[in-house]
Amino acid sequence: MSDPEIGALRAKILARPAVSDIGERHKNMDARGLAYALAPDVTVEKVSANGVPAEWTATPDVARDAAILYFHGGGYVIGSLDSHRHMVSEAGRAANCVALALDYRLAPEHPFPAPVEDALAAYRYLLAQGFAAERIALAGDSAGGGLVVAAMVAIREADLPQPGCGWALSPWIDMEVSGESMESKTAVDPSVQKPGVLDLARLYLGGADPRSPLASPLYADLTGLAPLLIQVGAAEAFRAKAR
Repeated sequence: MSDPEIGALRAKILARPAVSDIGERHKNMDARGLAYALAPDVTVEKVSANGVPAEWTATPDVARDAAILYFHGGGYVIGSLDSHRHMVSEAGRAANCVALALDYRLAPEHPFPAPVEDALAAYRYLLAQGFAAERIALAGDSAGGGLVVAAMVAIREADLPQPGCGWALSPWIDMEVSGESMESKTAVDPSVQKPGVLDLARLYLGGADPRSPLASPLYADLTGLAPLLIQVGAAEAFRAKAR
């Protein structure tokens, strides 16, 4: 049985005009995020997380000794604090903790491994702020979901304690954009199409190996990583690799 809410969302996405200019796509994504106003009880605080712009969001009475470190989606090329502020604040509310959204550097100006470096810097920031590693959850969607896994690998390689867990929503973990569902779900996934994702991969990699484990966590050794919750929809192009 089809879900009417999913159907309405697909129709909304399909109605958006196709835009190729990166700057325009960036503005459009921010505008769509800002269309969802913050709840009046949400507080926002801008900070520098070891030199990386970030912002705290919190709702009343949440635990102050636990945090979500959130990485936004957007193919490592678009997306920002503005595009995901509402989502991040409500994730913090649902988890009963504060949330730190990271404005990591974007390609093509800052290609791989800049976002991974920024994610690791932000994790070190949280540890220095007194958060116990097991009270930190890394979270992200799409490219941000892939960055969750890459960051956990980088944390292990840096001999830092693993976070309590990772939460990856529709993670992009393969820069070669392969997999059965990339072909079979083209007609039903309005937001992920192979040619466009390959173009984002080209901009992000900047000539790096597409199978580098920190760029494509599909090829990473996951030994010793904290538990991961991976969520993906049945009609998504990223479904096969997420599974």
